[in-house]
Amino acid sequence: MWSQRDPSLRKSGVGNVFIKNLDKSIDNKALYDTFSAFGNILSCKIVSDEHGSRGYGFVHFETEEAARNAIEKVNGMLLNGKKVFVGRFMNRRERLEQMGDKMKKFNNVYIKNFSEEIDDEKLKIWFETFGKIISAKVMTGYDGKGRGFGFVSYEEPEAAEKAVTEMNNKTFEEKTLYVGRAQKRAERQAELKDKFDRLKQERMNRYQGVNLYVKNLDDSIDDEKLRKEFSAFGTITSAKVMTEGGRSKGFGFVCFSSPEEATKAVTEMNGRIIVAKPLYVALAQR
Repeated sequence: MWSQRDPSLRKSGVGNVFIKNLDKSIDNKALYDTFSAFGNILSCKIVSDEHGSRGYGFVHFETEEAARNAIEKVNGMLLNGKKVFVGRFMNRRERLEQMGDKMKKFNNVYIKNFSEEIDDEKLKIWFETFGKIISAKVMTGYDGKGRGFGFVSYEEPEAAEKAVTEMNNKTFEEKTLYVGRAQKRAERQAELKDKFDRLKQERMNRYQGVNLYVKNLDDSIDDEKLRKEFSAFGTITSAKVMTEGGRSKGFGFVCFSSPEEATKAVTEMNGRIIVAKPLYVALAQR
């Protein structure tokens, strides 16, 4: 229901839609129900953390036409009292391209790994051949000695780019320089956040649609019995009954090797009576 078997379709990016400003009560199923009217869905997920939904998610349609239709109809709509944004998902490369050349250009250069004897004037002499310098500053410690890194600010971005190209990895006074674009704090934070979110999403995707939440378990059901009850539906990678003080808390998780196996288990096991108690079985919300 939530994930498509063919990974090439999921990775193509065609038909992928980004949704934000979602009410925290909207889960994967509610998102799926909202968008399924527009076409076949390959995958559908709300991005969440330990506190629940983070207010945004993704729907990947089989066709670009379905995605366009969903954007046209749902963008700006009120869902649970909140006006949602729906647009085409863009990867980081596309977002950078959309920012345009203005965001790509830079005037400030960061230089590190030079001798502590290098001062502002020496740094300026090293780099002034590439263009007019507005400022050249070596960072110093409390003792006034250079800390081995500094910044050069050029009047023109072309000069800064040329300095990076020509000076990075050059050896001066037996030290190999690192020369690169000087990022503002906000840019560094945005880049780190983007990397963190991508890694987190990759981890979540590994379990998307294969992890089941099982509740209303009898106290006699342990990990092994839980695994045995679900083993008929496919390869189980883990089965865990949650406990406290050695006693079952009445719920647990079963993780299958594929979404198809997990979906079949939900269909067959939800509502089934085990030790006189009807089970509740659903895809685990992450």
